[in-house]
Amino acid sequence: MTTMTSKLRLSALGLSVAGCLTGLPAHAGAAGAWLGDRYHRQQANAATLTADLDHSEAQRAQLTAQVTQLDDSLAQTRARDEKLGATLQQADQLGLDVSFRTDDDGVAVQAMGPLLKLGALVASLPQAQLRVAGYADPRGSPAYNEQLSRRRAASVAAVLTAAGVPQERILIEAHGNAQASAADGDLDAYALERRVTVRVELPVSGQVARRD
Repeated sequence: MTTMTSKLRLSALGLSVAGCLTGLPAHAGAAGAWLGDRYHRQQANAATLTADLDHSEAQRAQLTAQVTQLDDSLAQTRARDEKLGATLQQADQLGLDVSFRTDDDGVAVQAMGPLLKLGALVASLPQAQLRVAGYADPRGSPAYNEQLSRRRAASVAAVLTAAGVPQERILIEAHGNAQASAADGDLDAYALERRVTVRVELPVSGQVARRD
């Protein structure tokens, strides 16, 4: 009797343990799946945060580069302004006189180089303009000499325009022989009066730059 009862108890205990062991893998699999899903979500969140951080760092680097570029541009602008100011301060030394042959309005070859250099300089100075004044010696009628001096001034202005000076920054004047002071028959003095003067003007101060 006792032996039979012990066998039954052991048999029942074996069934109970077996039942527990049978149900254990199902619960363990669910827990593993939950832990795995949570791990993957954490990994995904970490990857997103890393990507956001990398993006922020890239934006910060881009902004730093832009600020550096702006600083460089500002420094270059200041340097150009300082150079421009220094050039304008020396503008009272700028100017040219172009001589002409008798009854001629063509610019001589030797005058081309200086005119082109002056024109290129003035073209780079937006504050400056040029006053181009033509003159003639006293021979001939006042009306003819006025036209001749205007043609001479226009020829010089054309060279300056070719050097880059806008036409609206060139003021053309024709004085003819109104300012001629040479004695009658003084050919050497006549040569000095057949000319075109080019002077740089600074509209801000109203100063006329001369090289006299």
